[in-house]
Amino acid sequence: MTTVEVPHSSRSAVLRVSAVIAETGDACSLVFDVPEDLRERFTYQPGQFLTLRIPSDRTGSVARCYSLASSPHTDDRPKVTVKRTVDGYASNWVCDNVKAGDELEVLPPSGVFTPKDLDEDLQLFAAGSGITPVMSILKSALARGSGRIVLVYANRDPESVIFASELRELADKHPQRLVVVHWLETLQGLPSVEGLAAVVAPYAERRAFMCGPKPFMDRVHDALAQVGVPRNRTHAEIFNSLAGDPFADAAPVEVSEEEQADAATVEVELDGETHNLSWPRKQTLVDIMLSKGLDVPYSCQEGECGSCACTVLEGKVEMDNAEILDPEDIEAGYILGCQAHPVTDHLKIQF
Repeated sequence: MTTVEVPHSSRSAVLRVSAVIAETGDACSLVFDVPEDLRERFTYQPGQFLTLRIPSDRTGSVARCYSLASSPHTDDRPKVTVKRTVDGYASNWVCDNVKAGDELEVLPPSGVFTPKDLDEDLQLFAAGSGITPVMSILKSALARGSGRIVLVYANRDPESVIFASELRELADKHPQRLVVVHWLETLQGLPSVEGLAAVVAPYAERRAFMCGPKPFMDRVHDALAQVGVPRNRTHAEIFNSLAGDPFADAAPVEVSEEEQADAATVEVELDGETHNLSWPRKQTLVDIMLSKGLDVPYSCQEGECGSCACTVLEGKVEMDNAEILDPEDIEAGYILGCQAHPVTDHLKIQF
């Protein structure tokens, strides 16, 4: 049995696995018990993810982000779904080792892949395990929203379809609101731009959310553009393996007198509250917010997970690493707080 004595950071918590569900031959779901005193910290939005600390003989541990497939509106406990990947240490360890009753160290929910309005008509796209956050959005919108939804779900074959029976039940329960389109590689080949465009053309006015391998999402982006969906109405979830240790507490920020004298000022809106901070130019936004004791959302601090995405309302920043952001996202003002440094003397930023 896997047990964790104490959390490795002030931000993480140890959660008990209440159930392990075999979804397909190569995917399983972990359902977590959340103690009453942690309920508020582990409240989540549809489409968010948890970061798990996975034991490793070689490095002590690795950190991996897994999307929540549960809905905060329909499920009593949070559930993440993990699919094995070739040579994927963490995913294979989870599927091979984790049992009900085990304990894992977990960071609170994070991520911005979540709709602002559950009443909006949506088009959802998923490939393989990309269904996980999409399923959370789908169930939430059906339970608490009033909009119509089309889901396009690509897989290798029928046996690879995660949540197949649950999707059938939802489609049967909501025939006027939900259309599920399965795209199976063994029958239709790989999804093509032309084929996807033909499927989604009737739904071009709807906001789009997508998750899956990059080639799949590139084709979805192209198909949506072909039928006239503006890029600012498309949202993509992107995960990279985390190289650093988000479970380690951040080191104190040390700023010289010279750096402090040249610091920018920033007005940050977080959770409805406004904070006015001094921002030394060599420090990232996440660094200075942590140094002031603010509960800024972040996981990796490497620009790889998108947890700290925020919007520049005034001013300009430069970023060390912004590969997970599309050019259109950057043009719209999105930045990664853990990679951002001030360029202008005054900025206004919103989380």
